[in-house]
Amino acid sequence: MSLTVKNISVIYNPINQNNTFTSGDLISGQVLVDVVKDTQMQSLSVKIKGKAQVCWSEHYGKTTVVYSDKEKYYSVERFFVREDKTHGNDLDMLKDPSGQPYSSVVAPGHHVYPFTFQLPLEHFPPTFKSAIGKITYTLETKLTRSMRVSSKAKAEFHYASSHVVSNPELMAPQYGSIEKKMKLLTSGNVSMDINTEKMGYCLGEGLKVLAEVQNNSSRAIKPKYCLYEKHSFIAKGKRKLHKHELFKEEGDSIEPKSKNTVTKVLSIPPDLTISILNCKVIKVEYRLRVYLDVPYASDPEIKLPVVILPLHPVSGAKSDPNSDFGIWNHPPGGNVNPSLPSMPPSAPPGQFGAPGYYELPLNPFPAPGCPGPPAQFAPPSYVGPPGQFGPSVSHQSDSSAPPPYQEYQLYPQLPDHSEKS
Repeated sequence: MSLTVKNISVIYNPINQNNTFTSGDLISGQVLVDVVKDTQMQSLSVKIKGKAQVCWSEHYGKTTVVYSDKEKYYSVERFFVREDKTHGNDLDMLKDPSGQPYSSVVAPGHHVYPFTFQLPLEHFPPTFKSAIGKITYTLETKLTRSMRVSSKAKAEFHYASSHVVSNPELMAPQYGSIEKKMKLLTSGNVSMDINTEKMGYCLGEGLKVLAEVQNNSSRAIKPKYCLYEKHSFIAKGKRKLHKHELFKEEGDSIEPKSKNTVTKVLSIPPDLTISILNCKVIKVEYRLRVYLDVPYASDPEIKLPVVILPLHPVSGAKSDPNSDFGIWNHPPGGNVNPSLPSMPPSAPPGQFGAPGYYELPLNPFPAPGCPGPPAQFAPPSYVGPPGQFGPSVSHQSDSSAPPPYQEYQLYPQLPDHSEKS
């Protein structure tokens, strides 16, 4: 930090006990600046953005290859102060609580610049971190001065998509069947039919498995259950895969020449990472492996996909459903969970109708299932080939659309591809 700018930071106000935000929430905060003398600022901005990125290296003999990639979801920057007005427009500028522009010259002391962003209604991957990949959502601030190094700060916030089960495959029963003929030290054959109630489960929920086992072999067998997770990181056509068993359980033995139906309820751990299936570079998937422990023979097994959903909807500060991804300043004396003020009837769409406040003229990001007005961004449509769970994302835009549509940097997600378990 410079001798003049003693400190700069960006903070935000939690909206729930979990300190988690979801689609459509308002995230309010302040940029805090401390200076020791009169300071001329060229610009002071705050930015909100979300992105996923991966990076790892692999060695091939004496050669080291670095694999990296990233996926951007959104990036919006607003200015409290900006002397260069040749780029951007007035909608980029924030006003003080009285509706006046901020001064580019600040006196010695502590200065507070309030802001509020609204997250888009689209559903993005949840916050995730590992050694080689992460999905982050951040607030960043930057103060620039003439002939000086810029002062920067950032704060990460936790995002989780709201619990909206829109894909019927998540609630559809899952089936699996296998038959195996024994050889060598074990004779006969065994068969197993597996049935689960659905594919999608909330954290902490019970996963009920119904297994019908026919043991026509010469030895007693035992059904066993394993839930494991798969973390996939994708870059430059290369996939790095991490697998980890979460727990194992077993059922009662089934004697030779007998048939038995076994019901087992497995408890989903409450601290798992939510499934991530809508990210181009990172996937978090789960599999249920049910297998028969057959002595002196390879174990026949069935694998079924499991999708982990949030425990409950993340509650937060919501806005008018007809607006999306706007930004507002705190009104004088406003609380940390502001509700959107009503637009005065006389104010034209997209203009400042109240001090420090503006509203998008139409909803550029309609809620899932709503087609929205023409010439605007369409939401992701989660449709895929039969039997495959994964997003197929469509993204449309019209270069003739008036501001502020063109100023929002929203990045389309690429269609996903099925992979082997």
